[in-house]
Amino acid sequence: MRVTGQIPEATVARLPVYLRSLLEVGAAGISTVSSVMLADRAGVNAAKVRKDLSYLGTYGTRGVGYDVEYLRFQVSRALGVANTWPVVVVGLGNLGRALAGHEGFGERGFPVVAGFDIDPDKIGTRISGVLVHPLERLPELVANLGAAIGIIATPAEAAQEVADHLSRAGIRSVLNFAPTVLALPDDVDVRDVDLATELQILGFHLQRANPTNDDQSVVS
Repeated sequence: MRVTGQIPEATVARLPVYLRSLLEVGAAGISTVSSVMLADRAGVNAAKVRKDLSYLGTYGTRGVGYDVEYLRFQVSRALGVANTWPVVVVGLGNLGRALAGHEGFGERGFPVVAGFDIDPDKIGTRISGVLVHPLERLPELVANLGAAIGIIATPAEAAQEVADHLSRAGIRSVLNFAPTVLALPDDVDVRDVDLATELQILGFHLQRANPTNDDQSVVS
């Protein structure tokens, strides 16, 4: 199991789900939450919730549960969302446009501060409220804006070159939506989000659940 700062990667992947649940129950005026309630919302068992939260040094009170505001702070701090991490988006096609305009990023501490594209018709315009710049200005603007995360939303054939630009500009965290594997230095953390692959995985599970559809898998 991969461990990140003594917290297993699987636990890290569940922390955003816990945070979302805590924000929801807090908004509903609930001040304490049990591991059972969090487990129901996260789709895991209560023992796993307690184990995950113990990595944060948070154990709750037996028979009472967890203080919602304090636990939200602990999870937010662990995820880094107690800070603000400016984001740049490279590739302002349909997907990049949607990502640049996603209000939830800014609300959770990841404001999109700049966009980059090679299309001269897009450069100098605002897309989803984000000013688009030529790729040549990436190092300058990463430094000036304090950008910490780069999102790649380009076609696969352009992604490696963009990743190299981001790395040379000082970006050490990359979210890659291009359907390709990137080769980057070990000190650059890359998260790959291949939407087509995720859909294929869902298709696999649907097929397993509906084996009678085998004969319909190929459509002429």
